[in-house]
Amino acid sequence: MNKILCLLVVISTISLPSIAKVIHQERSLYRNILVEDKFNLRCLKFNVKTSKTNQSCLYKNDPQRLVFNYTKLLFSSLLVMEKAPENILIIGLGGGTMSNTLHQLYPSARITNVEIDPAVIKVARQYFGFFENERVTSKVQDGRIFIKRAALKKKRYDWIILDAFNGDYIPEHLLTREFLQEAKQLLTPDGVLSANTFSISELYNHESATYYQVFGDFFNVRNSKNSNRIILAVNQELPDGKQITERAQALNQTLKPYNINIIDITTNMTSTMDEKDWPTQTKLLTDQYSPANLLNY
Repeated sequence: MNKILCLLVVISTISLPSIAKVIHQERSLYRNILVEDKFNLRCLKFNVKTSKTNQSCLYKNDPQRLVFNYTKLLFSSLLVMEKAPENILIIGLGGGTMSNTLHQLYPSARITNVEIDPAVIKVARQYFGFFENERVTSKVQDGRIFIKRAALKKKRYDWIILDAFNGDYIPEHLLTREFLQEAKQLLTPDGVLSANTFSISELYNHESATYYQVFGDFFNVRNSKNSNRIILAVNQELPDGKQITERAQALNQTLKPYNINIIDITTNMTSTMDEKDWPTQTKLLTDQYSPANLLNY
């Protein structure tokens, strides 16, 4: 009888749902912000009403090791660069994971993080170890306004990362042809623009057509593990398969400590030179036509 009781206790313990503990919660000017701990995982959430709420996560016992597949996929950008980036612009901070990782990889690079919500920056510093110094800075500003002003100042970046979300989707004014044209002006001649978006969005065709209209051919990077896709757009011709393979082999050992298998990621890269998977007459997203926040994904 005692054995049966013990077995029941073990079964009930295993079947109990693991409950995340909310360690911080606030309502900012723009969104609901939550920080939750679940065993070794700490996550930042922006919107509790939808199922896709995690904006950033870290392993508390190993913050260097990346959690999200999309974050790892972003490092495919290094495969289309001829040299290490010296000036990096990140639109959308989250927990600051990308900024922290890039600073570890390229300590001499200048990294500018742009985040519209000052509460997100505060939470990133307090709960996710977001690191700043004279080379890593954060700006409280709308990403599009920052880019407009940076263009007036003749700023140039080797790598621009678009990773802004409002809790539902990418803000629609950061998806349009006009915005992408403004961002393209900030790229150095061999610069790369990386956009974190989705492969199952109702806007997929519109986004693809819009990026193609502004940049020409680009890379899609995606895998079967999630619905994210990374768009890699450049200011010059896309590198060929041999160049990408060589760069992946050179970066492989450097990126392993961050839980990034860059060689595996090369198998998830496709070029629009080989396949344009959207209808020819797809309507472009513009400042006059940008229904991003009205569509579900």
